[in-house]
Amino acid sequence: MGLDDKVANAAEHAKGTAKEAAGKATDNERLEAEGQLDQAKADAKKIGEDVKDAFKD
Repeated sequence: MGLDDKVANAAEHAKGTAKEAAGKATDNERLEAEGQLDQAKADAKKIGEDVKDAFKD
């Protein structure tokens, strides 16, 4: 996994965490769900990159 990918995934995960927190704070279920989805996407991308890295070695 390249450094750019790691930074992008971390940023997407952080964005999702912030959205989820904002949704909880404002009792906005849609925003909370979007945040959870953003986090799940970032996690899935990280897993995919980790798998690719494992096969490179």
